[in-house]
Amino acid sequence: MRYGFVIDHNRCIGCHACTVACKEENDVPVGVFRTWVKYIEKGEFPNSSRHFGVMRCNHCEAAPCVEICPTQALFHRPDGIVDFDNSRCIGCKSCMQACPYDALYLDPRTHTAAKCNFCAHRIERNLEPACVIVCPTQAIIAGDIDNPESQAGRMVASGKLGVRKPHKATQPKLFYSGIEGDFLDPSMMTPQSSYLWSDRPPDGNPYAVAPPSANSKPAPGAARVVYDVAHQRPWGLIPVFYLWTKAIAAGLIIIAAFVMGIDPELAASRGPLLNEFAPLAAIIFLAITTALLIADLDRPERFYFILIKPNPRSWLVRGTWILMLFGALAAALLGYAVIWRAPAPAALRWAAAAAGAGSACYSAFLFAQGRGRDLWQNSSFLWILLAQAVVAGAAAMILLAILASSPAMRHAGAMANPGLVRKMDVVMLIGVSFNAAIAIGIVMLPQYTADARKAIELIRSGRLRSSFWYGVIGAGNLMPALLAAFLIWHGASDRGLDRLTAILALLGVLVFDEIWILAGQAAPLS
Repeated sequence: MRYGFVIDHNRCIGCHACTVACKEENDVPVGVFRTWVKYIEKGEFPNSSRHFGVMRCNHCEAAPCVEICPTQALFHRPDGIVDFDNSRCIGCKSCMQACPYDALYLDPRTHTAAKCNFCAHRIERNLEPACVIVCPTQAIIAGDIDNPESQAGRMVASGKLGVRKPHKATQPKLFYSGIEGDFLDPSMMTPQSSYLWSDRPPDGNPYAVAPPSANSKPAPGAARVVYDVAHQRPWGLIPVFYLWTKAIAAGLIIIAAFVMGIDPELAASRGPLLNEFAPLAAIIFLAITTALLIADLDRPERFYFILIKPNPRSWLVRGTWILMLFGALAAALLGYAVIWRAPAPAALRWAAAAAGAGSACYSAFLFAQGRGRDLWQNSSFLWILLAQAVVAGAAAMILLAILASSPAMRHAGAMANPGLVRKMDVVMLIGVSFNAAIAIGIVMLPQYTADARKAIELIRSGRLRSSFWYGVIGAGNLMPALLAAFLIWHGASDRGLDRLTAILALLGVLVFDEIWILAGQAAPLS
């Protein structure tokens, strides 16, 4: 048995009865929707036409929201319905990024995710969903699509129905009849500056793909969105800083292990910079990362559900395990140096570095589980995160070395190896060059989906172009590369230039992370 919906748009009159019934039956708050009706128009008067589309959860067979949910709050029922348990939800909003159909929302009262659940409470009493009951034209058909005797089963078996975004391979169980392809693909629709009876509602994303001005005209034959509901932007600036602090924490351990591995003198040294300061700073930034992760939850008091109710398939859970391992190994490095007053064994240093690399890079797999966001499916993001960790670690190490060389720290016995900063300049030069090359490659190479192209266009020549070209490439990569090359060439020590190089590189990492998160959420999903 697999329950599914068939919506016959030859019958739909756009009356919104399904929306109202859904809100009443499920007590859906004002401003959010489990079911909504979208209007588009085509042509020009007098040869114009209006079309209606009912939007809701697709109850996918391979539901990305179920895969990414860290606490199994979203799950498949035996009858094929994708249901949710808001008592397990921590409000991480990852399911909203995973859903390609914009079907999930954050309930403003419970601060947990919610969506259409096929009126499962009615199904269990052998009743049809509320939207089916109230539809005046019987445009919504619900039933077991595996049953050839049901109306829904017969219509699906005919093979004449369409689904939204089949390329996402989610195997949706929401089928459309009598609707043209451009309605099912939001990238083919032209947004408007206002709607039929109201101004266009804000979507909360200042960098969303902008609607045309009131005086502009869409391309001939293009579908125009003339009525829709507002959609939430799940992630804001907190994940930006979370990626940044995580890169610094991971980079410090990676850089310390690398430098001590290639320099036997440093490996045998008892100096506190690499043995104590670096792991201590890494632990501090890892603690900040954890605090940011919890702060970004809409139900932060439930953060421990990730540990006691985990979904092993979710990279939020896997990332938590990796961060815990990394924190334990960084603490072991610090503890060994403090207790035995000697550098930690090489095996422990490299194990901590490997865990650091995992901590820096697992977010690429988490973002890839956000299947609704095409930009985030780019495999190059993994290498960006690794390069960012190297750059951030080298920059943080330079700042720590400058701090260790200050008069107050020298008086306390903390001395920096004079050649360490020069080594960091070399690492910085290689890291920012690699980072810039990947970033430019991402925005210049062709993209394979319309949503990814929109996001890249926003970065390359849209409203994020100044932040990318001047902030990331110019100030965040080119300038540190030039400064590092100058310092290497002259072999001189200049605290001012070293400090400037490190700060610019760190800011470049931060700005890129902001651009990546904002641009990834710019294209509409429905």
